[in-house]
Amino acid sequence: MTDISFGTDGWRAVIADQFTFRNLDTVARATLRWLRRLQGESARAVVGYDTRFMSRPFAEYVARVLASQEVEVLLADSFTPTPAVSWATREYACNVGVVITASHNPPEYNGYKLKAGFGGPAPPEMVADVEGELPRLGGDAVPPPPIDRMLEEDRIEIRALTEGYLRYLRERLDLDAISSSGLRVAHDAMYGAGQGMVRRLLEARRVVELRCEWNPGFHGQAPEPIERNLAGLSAAVVEGECAVGLANDGDADRIGMVDETGRFVDSHTIMALLVKYLHVQLGLSGELVKTISTTSLIDRMGEAYGLPVQTTPIGFKHIASKIVERDVLVGGEESGGIAVKGHIPERDGIYIGLLVVEMMARRGLRLSELVQEIHAEFGPHVCRRVDLHTTEARKQNVLKALRERGGLSAVGGDAVERVETLDGFKHYVNNGWLMVRPSGTEPVLRIYSEADTEDRSRALILDAADQMGLADALR
Repeated sequence: MTDISFGTDGWRAVIADQFTFRNLDTVARATLRWLRRLQGESARAVVGYDTRFMSRPFAEYVARVLASQEVEVLLADSFTPTPAVSWATREYACNVGVVITASHNPPEYNGYKLKAGFGGPAPPEMVADVEGELPRLGGDAVPPPPIDRMLEEDRIEIRALTEGYLRYLRERLDLDAISSSGLRVAHDAMYGAGQGMVRRLLEARRVVELRCEWNPGFHGQAPEPIERNLAGLSAAVVEGECAVGLANDGDADRIGMVDETGRFVDSHTIMALLVKYLHVQLGLSGELVKTISTTSLIDRMGEAYGLPVQTTPIGFKHIASKIVERDVLVGGEESGGIAVKGHIPERDGIYIGLLVVEMMARRGLRLSELVQEIHAEFGPHVCRRVDLHTTEARKQNVLKALRERGGLSAVGGDAVERVETLDGFKHYVNNGWLMVRPSGTEPVLRIYSEADTEDRSRALILDAADQMGLADALR
């Protein structure tokens, strides 16, 4: 059996290499065994999928495997955002949700995400339990009955998940305030499962759409809503005289934004804006939860507002667990996944993007003005991330050296004050930090930094890459 393991957010692999029907069968049967052990004979599951190549046939196969063993299965009627599957898992009292998606990974990948009954990412212990079933599966499985037969026998029910999810969002957002404001919004779905969502929630005439058509190869680009991938959105905002641009990844659980000038607004800043809006404007309180790669601005805001702050390893599953267990106001991560109080315990790129638009409408301020307001109150915080694509051997050699040395002793000309190893190697220096961590889903080494200026933030990364012998990978 091919080695199958779940990374930061599910199992992902290259289509036709390791992501095959045979391996998918193994993962589905492992999920089934876990489900049976947990739930017995009354199990319910929901299965959804994104716009990637072969996602629908892969999703149908998973549904067939589960339904062949008397699991009641709800299958999405079309591609649908991951948060819609999470919502449906909770809304329809299902024990597990499965999403066929590789999120922001390059087009050649597909993946398998697990959702828990509470409506968010499967917690680490649930993932470990499913993984633990994999070695117990041996031999070739009997192929499940064809999808047409299972539909005829009512063993699988087709459900309009996206429609239900849209109704839910209409109840959670102040769409009247957005409409009354007259704000014009650009939406870049990056060919992903969020296409058409913003237009269907707002007045169509006020929405400019980009990459909102079906393209299972994403036109050759990884659907990740980061600055270097959003030049088209920036131009569209300016040319279309839009107030804001929203971008989502392949399964629409992440958010990227640009302001009215076309300037990129990163997820660190979006999270800070939401903390202030929910606490100061709406009067809500609760804990702030962030991953270790997220801005220290959140810590400063927590201290100023009297809100406790918790830091977790990277992976939204760690944040979701805190949301379920505790009273959390905002939880978020550097990569664009954010959740807020009053919504499902799941990152949701569509909801979060429109919540920021709601904030703009109700406060009567442009996005650039809201950002300036945060910086005026808490000082500038410039965060950067560089993804170094290198060989696995080289990556492991770098990590081994960092472990043996206990991290770097100095970065950017400043002595390292301490190194935190909650997830990767985070080096704290005067007025900033530098972090090195391997990707949990791709053959990539990531370097993160934060400082008070763009030049300083960039210099920390350049120096660290040079010290690790990876400066060539930056070019």
